[in-house]
Amino acid sequence: MSDKIKPDWAGEDWLSRFVNLLIQTKPIYAVMKRQARQVLIKTAEKNGIPWRQTYQDLEASGAKGRLAEMTNEHVVYPDYYKMPFHAYSEGNLCWPAAFEAESATHSMGLRVWPKEDLTWEAAQNRLRSSFHQVLAQHGPDQVRNILDIGCSVGISTLALHRFYANAQTAQVHTVGLDLSPYMLTVAEMRDMKGEIAEWRHAKGEDTGLPDATFDLVALQFVIHELPDQASRSIFQEAWRLLRPGGALAIVDNNPKSPVIQNLPPVLFTLMKSTEPWSDQYYTFDVEAALQETGFEGIVTMASDPRHRTIIGKKGG
Repeated sequence: MSDKIKPDWAGEDWLSRFVNLLIQTKPIYAVMKRQARQVLIKTAEKNGIPWRQTYQDLEASGAKGRLAEMTNEHVVYPDYYKMPFHAYSEGNLCWPAAFEAESATHSMGLRVWPKEDLTWEAAQNRLRSSFHQVLAQHGPDQVRNILDIGCSVGISTLALHRFYANAQTAQVHTVGLDLSPYMLTVAEMRDMKGEIAEWRHAKGEDTGLPDATFDLVALQFVIHELPDQASRSIFQEAWRLLRPGGALAIVDNNPKSPVIQNLPPVLFTLMKSTEPWSDQYYTFDVEAALQETGFEGIVTMASDPRHRTIIGKKGG
């Protein structure tokens, strides 16, 4: 673990400002965006992830016909969610983002252990397991109700649900919540056995769910995509939703990770070009924000070489 609080390419350092200037130059940004997509797709397919085939299969699946049913017409999208990110002009509010999310997620697992000869399936299982192991050690003793905020196409939700369903005799009731009905449509279709109780279209800041309903609220690889104020609002909503003794569990990029701090210039430039809130995230004191919300006994652990898990509990 590095002693540095954040990477030099984030925040107000000269390197960060220079990269931001490049990104704000539209012709350069357009090239960066294309390069980011090409790198992602080529790397994925080189490692056995059928990126383009998965896209084609989903496009032909009839998922598009389910969009209206999955959409909550009362949702008002915050400005931060309507910005371009992940190389999509519409962010997550489009079919390409939803049809490519699964492949991109599987690619993420491979990037954690690049020097090990892992299949993408083994890397993904290891990535999820590293988070679950910290939860088993520092999370609630009994978990009956789970909310996964920012669930995307449901990979994180299903893995977390199965972890607790297999570890306990009590029945587990899990809700996957996301702001993109496109993502939720794919998630519901992928949930072939109906393991998840609800795929819910709502804001993490305003879920519309009852007070003190959940034992565990999870934010898996979500808050690096948010401005600080949105994260704080979601922490407050999680506090409201948790039962006394419940926990908020966050897994995300680790600013202190030597791997993250020493990314090659091409990679961190491409990353910042597709992640508009990177500077805020890498300088955000998550633990302090959790304490201000009221969470206690906060634990932070490097759960793998690139990511950290943070767990805070609601007293009572």
